[in-house]
Amino acid sequence: MATLDWKEVVGDLRARLVGYEKRMDIRGAGKVLRCGDGVALVSGLAQCRMGELVEFGGGAYAIAMNLEEDQVGCVLLTGEASVSAGDTAYGTGQVLSVPCGDALLGRVVNPLGQPMDGLGPIRAGQYRPIEAPAPGILERQGVHQPLQTGLMCVDSMVAIGRGQRELIIGDRQTGKTSIAVDTILNQKGTGVLCIYVSIGQKASSVARLLHQLKEKGAMDYTCVVLSTAADSQTMQYVAPYAGCAMAEAFMYGGRDVLIVYDDLTRHAAAYRAMSLLLRRPPGREAFPGDVFYLHSRLLERAAKLSDELGGGSMTALPIVETQTGDISAYIPTNVISITDGQIYLDTELFRSGARPAVSGGLSVSRVGSAAQTKAMRKVAGQLRLELAQYRELQIFSQFSSEMDASTASTLEYGAMLTEMLKQPTGHPLPMEEQVALLYAVTRKLLPRDMQVEGVRAFRDQFCGFLREKYPAALIDLAEGEDLTESIEAGLKEGVKAFLAQMHAEDWE
Repeated sequence: MATLDWKEVVGDLRARLVGYEKRMDIRGAGKVLRCGDGVALVSGLAQCRMGELVEFGGGAYAIAMNLEEDQVGCVLLTGEASVSAGDTAYGTGQVLSVPCGDALLGRVVNPLGQPMDGLGPIRAGQYRPIEAPAPGILERQGVHQPLQTGLMCVDSMVAIGRGQRELIIGDRQTGKTSIAVDTILNQKGTGVLCIYVSIGQKASSVARLLHQLKEKGAMDYTCVVLSTAADSQTMQYVAPYAGCAMAEAFMYGGRDVLIVYDDLTRHAAAYRAMSLLLRRPPGREAFPGDVFYLHSRLLERAAKLSDELGGGSMTALPIVETQTGDISAYIPTNVISITDGQIYLDTELFRSGARPAVSGGLSVSRVGSAAQTKAMRKVAGQLRLELAQYRELQIFSQFSSEMDASTASTLEYGAMLTEMLKQPTGHPLPMEEQVALLYAVTRKLLPRDMQVEGVRAFRDQFCGFLREKYPAALIDLAEGEDLTESIEAGLKEGVKAFLAQMHAEDWE
């Protein structure tokens, strides 16, 4: 019978105990009182904090939203079917965090950062909490660098700068999402990263959008955060904050990022549903009293950071849907007061064939010309006023059988401007081509009697003609971003040559 060597036993025990660290897992535990409709009431979590993640015995998670004297109201993120009354709930002491970094580019994720595109797991280098304080005043700098949308009517009249919050507002089916998608497509090659947050959209609509982004090669620099109408109210509520946290990681890394929230009307509706289930007191239109704070703490996180913090920026394009053009409703007025301007899409303009249907009168950018290039300021300085005069005269001309020559000239010029600003979706234009087209029409180089078909042909073919015959003008415009005398001379010569070619073709 072999005997044990106590020295060997002690040595083996010592080897096993190397690196041992005594740990105590102390967590608050509670009991589920009631669960249903995505909401769970839990008692016993005395140390629970607002926004804390709560774990249930079945592996489900929830966010603590109501902190009452004897119970905590939680909204469930996942696993609602596995939670029932009497189950044990644990406080995690953590808030919800999402993965961030370049690993998200080209991916479609849910509001928890989990992949939904079947391309495998996301190996993120860092995580950020979905709620974070907005940068302070001293941490910001003024918005001065343009973010080109590729849409003439926006870049010329409602310029957007990097770090700005510009609202896109209008009735349903007026092209709000199209403006945001065109802006994303126009960031190709600019170094601006994009995040599109879908909140309560139809899955078929999002599928078409994803197909367009992939077809145009925009997914290389874009991440899509997806919460469809079939998802729970909690996931729709979390989605914009998750997307904002992902964008913040890029911003604090010294990079420029564009984030689209589509749309905040559904986000507010999801928050209202959650609040009513939690039995919070309803206010105007049954929204809870803190619905303004719901969006202000989200949109205020968009900024242009100071050079000391890397100079990165987050540009926010929130979308809000109106009912019959009523911009004085509760949610629209709230978001208008938070943002730095709005792009208003007019239903009547849309029906008349103007695409994008941007209203020059109700659209505004509070950053103004600071977010425009010098060249664009020179050619588009009076554009808004001229369009407003045209709209006004157009209304009065309907009731008049006769008009003087000055009025007729203004109407002809306004019709030419309106036609020039029309642009098909999915075809954004670079800044230099926009300036060339606007220069031709605002300097009145086109014939006064040019018909709509002629203006359309000029708009569609002139830039290609310039790139072939007079490339120096466009190259200098793109590099210098200013309208110098030599560039003006080249543009004038190009317009004359193109009109001569058009006239020759008409005679053939």
